Amino acid sequence: MSCSSSSGSEEDDEGFDSYRKGGYHAVRVADHFAAGRYIAQRKLGWGQFSTVWLAYDTRTSSYVALKIQKSAAEFVQAAIHEINVLSSIADGDPSNSKYVVQLIDHFKHTGPNGQHLCMVLEFLGDSLLRLVKYNHYKGLPLNKVREICKCTLIGLDYLHRELGIIHTDLKPENILLFSTIDPAKDPLRSGQSPILERPEGNLNGGVSSLIEKRLKRRAKRAVAKISLRRDSMGGIVEAPKSGRNIDGIDVRCKIVDFGNACFADKPLAEEIQTRQYRAPEVILKAGYSFSVDMWSFACIAFELATGDMLFTPKGGGHGFSEDEDHLALMMELLGKMPRKIAIAGAQSKEFFDRHGDLKRIRRLKYLPLDKLLIDRYKFSEKDAHEFSQFLLPLLDFVPEKRPTAQQCLQHPWLNCKESTPNEMRNESSVEKVNIGMSNLKIKVGK
Repeated sequence: MSCSSSSGSEEDDEGFDSYRKGGYHAVRVADHFAAGRYIAQRKLGWGQFSTVWLAYDTRTSSYVALKIQKSAAEFVQAAIHEINVLSSIADGDPSNSKYVVQLIDHFKHTGPNGQHLCMVLEFLGDSLLRLVKYNHYKGLPLNKVREICKCTLIGLDYLHRELGIIHTDLKPENILLFSTIDPAKDPLRSGQSPILERPEGNLNGGVSSLIEKRLKRRAKRAVAKISLRRDSMGGIVEAPKSGRNIDGIDVRCKIVDFGNACFADKPLAEEIQTRQYRAPEVILKAGYSFSVDMWSFACIAFELATGDMLFTPKGGGHGFSEDEDHLALMMELLGKMPRKIAIAGAQSKEFFDRHGDLKRIRRLKYLPLDKLLIDRYKFSEKDAHEFSQFLLPLLDFVPEKRPTAQQCLQHPWLNCKESTPNEMRNESSVEKVNIGMSNLKIKVGK
């Protein structure tokens, strides 16, 4: 969680257990950092390594995102690596025009749980995941998808071509809008004054807010159970929500969260990328380069346009693993994986036989991307064809064949005039659940 206005999950929190030696630093509203330069305002989110706070920069009279790392040695090392990557990004983009988050400052802060490395980043808005949720998973208008894609590709081109950096964890959560969807949550647009002194009664800061959040969640669950009982007894069932009008939302965005990023000549980890956005060569442990980010980018573009994840593999209890299911889903959409790719990885023998066929999933039901867009998501034939022509090269099983970000920026789909808006699709006929492609195959056990 780098600098989002609302990156923390509404259904989750970091828990109390990690507020201990080596863990999170407990922050209170109006706490001072860096000799009083930064004053904490409210928590924005959290991750496994850190919490993120909205802070007021008294030197520049502006709002920033303050990322406070856990204090244990392994987290400190991770923060040092991220600071090095972010410093390279900032040094190469003095005009802040490359659609990648900017590091403003970094420092050490000592607290009861140890010494914490802190990063100060520019304050940004909601994530693309929040935007998809806000639109009730209905798929954004294609003109909005294009705009988001352009920003993301400019950022990727800068990272890849100019800096030699692979993000390795590109996903909707790690791309943030310039501003918040709800103006009331933006400290500037809402017109709120910065909190410079500690409010009375705020004794335990972040920890007490966890208690409050948990109580609210329990109340929500109780209300939901009552509603379910009423519905089962013949009560009124709420109609499916339609997509919202998002014409007024600024969808310019930036790539964030470089905690897992690496320089191409110094890969850090063998297993990278969040599951649904993971490239086939990563699953097969066949090495990786910039093209893994391009695969993830294609998955994100599909998700923005449809509201569904492209691949949602399942595993366990079916005679095959989640990895094998993932590979099967890919082949159902893209055709059979070339044998030379299928058998080239350190993990290939786990999934493929010597002919390049999956060992445990023998019967696949193929459905090309353009047909999927037309049949399930009610795209027009023109929109489906043009969007597929943009995405399919990025989903090539051969990593070297995938276009670069620079090449994608020249693609006709990205630069054509607005086509028939896909918000005119008859979405009421489509039952939208996050099922991706998972119901398309027939599987057999060993």
